[in-house]
Amino acid sequence: MPPREPRADGAARRRRASATTRSGAAAPRAARAPLASTRGGVPAPINRELSLLDFNRRVLALAERDDVPLLERLRFLCIVGSNMDEFFEIRVAGLRGALRSRIPPPGLTLHEVRADYARIAEAAHALVADQYRLLNGEVLPALAARGIRLLRDCDRTPAERAWISAFFEREVRPLLTPIGLDPAHPFPQIGNKTLNFVVELAGRDAFGRDTTIAIVKAPRVLPRVIKLPSDVAGDDSSFFLLSSAIQAHLALLFPGRRLVGYSQFRVTRDADLWIDEEEVKNLRQALTGELRTRQFGAPLRLEVAADCPPRLAQFLLAQFELSEQDLYRCEGPVNLMRLASLIDQVDDDELKYTAFVPGLPARLRGEPDVLAAVRRRDVLLHHPYESFEPVVEFIRCAATDPDVVAIKQSVYRTGANSALMEALIAAARAGKEVTVVVELMARFDEEANINWAERLEQEGAQVVYGVFGLKTHAKLALLLRRERDRSGRSRLVPYAHLGTGNYHPRTTRLYSDFGLLTTDPEICADVNEVFLHITSYARASRMNRLLLAPFTMHRRVIEMIRREARHAQQGKPARIVAKMNALAEEQVIRALYAASQAGVAIDLLVRGACTLRPGVPGLSDNIRVRSVLGRFLEHHRVWLFENDGAKDVWLSSADWMGRNLFRRIEVAFPVLDPALKTRVIDEGLDACLADNCDAWELAADGTWSHVKPRRGARRRSAQRLLLERLREKARDD
Repeated sequence: MPPREPRADGAARRRRASATTRSGAAAPRAARAPLASTRGGVPAPINRELSLLDFNRRVLALAERDDVPLLERLRFLCIVGSNMDEFFEIRVAGLRGALRSRIPPPGLTLHEVRADYARIAEAAHALVADQYRLLNGEVLPALAARGIRLLRDCDRTPAERAWISAFFEREVRPLLTPIGLDPAHPFPQIGNKTLNFVVELAGRDAFGRDTTIAIVKAPRVLPRVIKLPSDVAGDDSSFFLLSSAIQAHLALLFPGRRLVGYSQFRVTRDADLWIDEEEVKNLRQALTGELRTRQFGAPLRLEVAADCPPRLAQFLLAQFELSEQDLYRCEGPVNLMRLASLIDQVDDDELKYTAFVPGLPARLRGEPDVLAAVRRRDVLLHHPYESFEPVVEFIRCAATDPDVVAIKQSVYRTGANSALMEALIAAARAGKEVTVVVELMARFDEEANINWAERLEQEGAQVVYGVFGLKTHAKLALLLRRERDRSGRSRLVPYAHLGTGNYHPRTTRLYSDFGLLTTDPEICADVNEVFLHITSYARASRMNRLLLAPFTMHRRVIEMIRREARHAQQGKPARIVAKMNALAEEQVIRALYAASQAGVAIDLLVRGACTLRPGVPGLSDNIRVRSVLGRFLEHHRVWLFENDGAKDVWLSSADWMGRNLFRRIEVAFPVLDPALKTRVIDEGLDACLADNCDAWELAADGTWSHVKPRRGARRRSAQRLLLERLREKARDD
């Protein structure tokens, strides 16, 4: 472990906490709940929604950095846009639901919910303003300087304008159906996050009426970013937005009328799905019906162009029953995520992260048979630095190996195209006993999972949809292979894969996760027990090695934290290092506070939302919270408990949040092999604790500050270090 830096005194901590990036990466102090407020003598937790917005500010800070390739800076801007969509669809939806129903969440009053909502809206507006300021003030000008142009109508040459007009007439106009509003044509249904235009008209229509407002829906089948032909633009990197093309030709849609005002707009709706457990008899059928209505959930946010006339903005707010607080004026396209397609269309490697080919761990190099390699010893995979292909090959081997008789696997997110799922289908087709636990309620992946479930069932696989009311979030696969022991007797030998991330081909290239391939009999027996528990609802037998939520995990985590506190009080080595996506479970946080007071040194690596307050005198002096954000999404869940020098290392699918510990099927599994344990500590924890390029630190008041190298110190980026190690291994091979 790298030595912990000495604690800064209170004044120094406050100075660090107030530091900001150019976009103001530390959240405004006006948006903070006062540290003095207490609940049971403990400072009130940091607001979870504000903490999520701070996470997006840290992502936005990546888009500001000059050392990040230019197109990747644009990608981070797009990621912030996508994250903000989900923030409103899920987190804000919950707050608005509480306000509408006048039923506050447990532990809060309606007055507190309203106050929180106001602070969240203030912080969200500031974040969106900074997002567009960065896009228009830095990223787009820098791209233009490199010859990559996103052309507004006023920037286009006559030739470009003529080509776009012809494109509009040929490809766009036939798909547009303007709707003039009157009693026979009421305000239309506007789908979630769809692009639309509101138009104010003067003069009379073809029937002599003075209808003044019309709505134009943009076709969803057309791309939002279109490249101009090189012979028209004079280069191969000039683009325009579909919204810009429609806006430039709005007048053509209303011949004989005068346009008084117009604006693009987009509404974000509640996208959470609600299924009544007592009423549902077939979850898949019920969910299929719910998916059709997701597009028209309760409105939450209205985005309009920055120059939208006030009268039209107020008209739209009234239609969606939203307030001024819910109106977001955008200095650019109302859906920044659409600009990601521009990145994919630019062929300039200098403006993107350097490509790399994921390697293999030493224990698999030169091994043609992954099952044979795992029989000899456990294999640890660290994605995306190491390839996900061995996991796919693990299932492929099972599908083709005549001695493998059964496969069991859980599926949370796997994507629409998945070689792994195709391998499961092939195994079922080959007559293997294939059982797949498909989580139909995996948010925004429901449709893909339903499609895979149907295909698996068609090939004879046993498909189970988990436990109703509890999402199956555990990442598990189990093979049963008939083998002969030394005496020649036949027996079934289990092989297991356990992971911290999803069986998803795309995210395994973007998310950092650990996976373990093992034949350890106790771990494999526990994995089988988890599957039996999910499929039969039978009470799970006592686990030998695994922790299982919602049963044993929460209790054991708190027990391990308290054990460290006892060791510290007894003068024994005591330390906790835990890495996760989010930390918000109140009892775990209280146990960490108590451990800190007992003298336990605690380092928490929390990528996203964290409601714990570190560095509070007398309460959490010994707790440091870091967040590392870089090229890859830090997605591991890793726990290290010193345990008087034994160094217990756990990997898990679960964050320390109420939903993971009480409302999901989750597992945590130990790393038993000493060499692999060392790898997890080194690559998953130490590298991030030593990072002084991509790391942020959380202060007691809830603000984050970017960690900078000390004067004369070498710059250390955890992700770049691990990529460099991969290159060195490739050179050695």
